[in-house]
Amino acid sequence: MKNTNNNGQTDENLNAKILIQLKTKYPFFIVFALVFTVSIAISFLDIATSETFFAFSLGEYQVDQISDRTITAKKTFAPTELNPVGVQKGEEIIKKGFPITQERYDKLKKMAEAPGYIDLRALGNAFLFFMLLSALMFFLFSPVFLKRSIELKEAVFLGIIFAIVYASVVFGRKLPAFSDPFTLPFVIPASLCIMLIAMLFEERIAVYFSFLLFFAVLYGAAFNTAPAIFVLCSSLSAARIVRKLDRRINLIFAAVLLSLLNWVFLFTLEIIYGSSLHDSVLNGLAVAFNGFISGVLALGFLTPLEIALNTASVFRLMDLSDLNNPLMKRMLITAPGTYNHSMLVATLAENACAAIGANGLLARVGAYYHDLGKLEQPEYFVENQKEGNKHDEINPRLSVSVIRNHVKKGVERAHQMRFPQPVIDIIAQHHGNGLIAYFFNEAKKTDASVSEEEFSYLGSPPASKEAAVVMLADTVEAASRTLENPSVPRLEKFIRTLIMAKYEKGQLDKAALTFSDLDIIRESFVNILAGYYHSRIEYPNQKDPDNDEKAEESEK
Repeated sequence: MKNTNNNGQTDENLNAKILIQLKTKYPFFIVFALVFTVSIAISFLDIATSETFFAFSLGEYQVDQISDRTITAKKTFAPTELNPVGVQKGEEIIKKGFPITQERYDKLKKMAEAPGYIDLRALGNAFLFFMLLSALMFFLFSPVFLKRSIELKEAVFLGIIFAIVYASVVFGRKLPAFSDPFTLPFVIPASLCIMLIAMLFEERIAVYFSFLLFFAVLYGAAFNTAPAIFVLCSSLSAARIVRKLDRRINLIFAAVLLSLLNWVFLFTLEIIYGSSLHDSVLNGLAVAFNGFISGVLALGFLTPLEIALNTASVFRLMDLSDLNNPLMKRMLITAPGTYNHSMLVATLAENACAAIGANGLLARVGAYYHDLGKLEQPEYFVENQKEGNKHDEINPRLSVSVIRNHVKKGVERAHQMRFPQPVIDIIAQHHGNGLIAYFFNEAKKTDASVSEEEFSYLGSPPASKEAAVVMLADTVEAASRTLENPSVPRLEKFIRTLIMAKYEKGQLDKAALTFSDLDIIRESFVNILAGYYHSRIEYPNQKDPDNDEKAEESEK
């Protein structure tokens, strides 16, 4: 009976987990279904307006050519004034191994040009192609391969971009001016899209998405590899070029560089494919203009998209890292201790994140604002106290309420100012759900029955490397101030103890940090704090202010 109950409870837990997964994932499936449907619809319009039959283009055939397949009419096509040729249902139009006569070719053309003739086989091919491409997409953007879970806003943006690029290829090649594979790249906005993705989200997403665009262009261009390879090369270059940009104006220089690379890519492909170089200069100028205008448009679209998507782009983080902004100036005046603490935490976190391959800029900005909530009541935090401790006048329970409330207030203020979500997460998670040990111990002196939950922070443990590093930097910086004689060996031992305490209490379980990462973080902290707390030689004739005060008192 006991086993039965346990099994029933296990099944209930499993069902609950499945329901939770469905609730969190169903918006992604809706986005996927919409993008898939739009792609099939674009393919349908392509097929409906193309001279195709049975998934083969009329352009593949010519008079006196030996047919490589047999094609039979599936329906009757009556002769018209514009095209007097008639075709009967079941009629064998061309036969494999036999030459195509002018009469047979005219019948093929009649079938291909017939209004309302939809090649279901070509539509089925499109369905199968996008199913395979979907499998690749799920693989590339899986948490295992991407190293994190993709966000809904990212999925929506990528879906829209995919549909735009695919549509530009399909309908662009129908225009006579861009029907050639070496002129088609001019109308494909792949570089612009990849630039935006790399700047708004991250380079890894832009690189993976470049391969999806490669296959989309390949299929949209009727498996002509030249424009697909050009798009792949241009997209990967765009993602790489914008990776290190930290000022918006630098996008203009990136645009110039990309335009030159586009010209080189196209010229190289024309040589490889043996294309006539008669129009090479004109084609090169066209794709160079595509690259330049992509950078200019990226500069124009970037700010509105940053606001709409609320992303932690490099440029947005650089804006937030400006210490001359009103909020940081207010912190400097209202809570100078918190300001100086935040500066050192930012230095520790940025260097440690850079050492382990995490986002150092995000960690620095998160550290600047991690104690934003202390601006409400700065005098209750020890680094801002000048005359006495406010907590000596109130009971430990009220003290804990004030202390942990700074996290809540910080998150609320960050939301009001529309900070990027990763920065808000750092503010919310920099204490995790850890115990506020000092006030817990004070409360136990008067009431042994108090629980740790009453004296713990209400947040959740850090879910990213950057948030975890800020938590560790915050703890290490504050605790190191109490360490007597902070020599390098003492700092190493002390910091190791602090980091392992966080690990043992489960505060690092969600952060995907390895023990190797923790060792690197510890070494980074030690190097910086050793320089910060370094000893100096005493200056000649230097006097101790305390001794001077004692001498003055004795004279009185």
